[in-house]
Amino acid sequence: MNLVRSLIALLAGLIATASAHGAVPVEVVPVDGGFTLVRDGQPYLVKGAGVGGVDLGTVAARGGNSVRTWGVEDAQETLDEAHRHGLTVSLGLPVAAERFGFDYDDPESVSTQRQNVEDAVNRYKDHPALLAWIIGNELDMGFTNPRVYDEVNELSRLIHELDPNHPTTTTISALNEDMVELVRERAPDLDFISVQAYGALALMPRAIKYLREGPFMITEWGPLGHWEVGKTRWGAPIEQDSTEKARHYLDSYRTLIEPFLGPGLGSYAFLWGQKQERTHTWFSLFTETGESTSAVDVLQFAWTGRAPANQAPTLESLRLARRPATDSVRLAAGREYKAKVVVADADGDPLTYRWRVKPESTETVVGGDLEAAIRDLEGVFAGDTDAAEITMAAPGTPGEYRLFVMVFDGNGHAAHANIPFLVHGKRR
Repeated sequence: MNLVRSLIALLAGLIATASAHGAVPVEVVPVDGGFTLVRDGQPYLVKGAGVGGVDLGTVAARGGNSVRTWGVEDAQETLDEAHRHGLTVSLGLPVAAERFGFDYDDPESVSTQRQNVEDAVNRYKDHPALLAWIIGNELDMGFTNPRVYDEVNELSRLIHELDPNHPTTTTISALNEDMVELVRERAPDLDFISVQAYGALALMPRAIKYLREGPFMITEWGPLGHWEVGKTRWGAPIEQDSTEKARHYLDSYRTLIEPFLGPGLGSYAFLWGQKQERTHTWFSLFTETGESTSAVDVLQFAWTGRAPANQAPTLESLRLARRPATDSVRLAAGREYKAKVVVADADGDPLTYRWRVKPESTETVVGGDLEAAIRDLEGVFAGDTDAAEITMAAPGTPGEYRLFVMVFDGNGHAAHANIPFLVHGKRR
């Protein structure tokens, strides 16, 4: 009798486990003149982030409900971790952009890529954390052959045959009516269109007129891009500091995303993690050592209506030789200068400082393509650098550089800013 009970209990456990780990159906549904995702029978508005190298639990802890990827590397680990934290995943599929040399007129290449997509879909389609499939990323950037979107449509049809439980999309690199129409015309099998915009998100009030003709999602948004900001007289882009970025995130969400979530399905902020793109701080919501910035606090407020109990420091100003970045700072080689940062912390936490100087990036890649980290210059600071004001010797070699400061509150948060500067003259 005990053996029978044990077998029954084991069978019940196996059934429960199979149910818990099965696919959760997701569909796009028209509602009130717009659209919504419905997941497991319930409306589901994406409040998410694109992630890179951080604990996914931080997204859930801040009130987010979803993450996205740009490929299937480590997909199993990402899906499993997301599921543990009650998050969903929009999974990027391995579909190449033409600008990487992929030829959509080459049947062999297309067939191989299609097989890779099929393999990925079969591998992950039944994971309970899966929300949607993203077919490639910004395939429109630099493209010349519209057959790429014929193939996107074929891939979407293939995915739906293999997996009827999850919607498909592809991402467009800008709010562009012609591109949206082209994708909708050539890839009608897609369940929704995804757009990605930074400063150009300001076009949303006008773009909504054509976007709302079908369901859409914003799969990347964030600070002003390095292609959108003011520049020094020698052409170095001037990056927003972490506090300016936080304001930009909040304003963008309140005025350019939230008002259009009727026809829209939600959004993914960029980047919940850290990466090098012109600088190591430009799109990074976290520092290299894992501290969160004010923009993370802002996203928590946008998602939940509640500010965190302890917040990141706010940066008021950074000056080098008494001048801000907008003054196109020029320094004489080898000469010493003062740099000063003014920071406030609403929680009264004691602050520590880290100053760095790096050569200016010479990268010209676009679309967030991989960039190598830039080394710090050694021996440029005199005296204690754990201070709000420091002395810096301009590098001895003329050229373009950038001064960075990171300010930590000791509670897992940081503020940051940088100033590009030009060194002239001979080595002293």
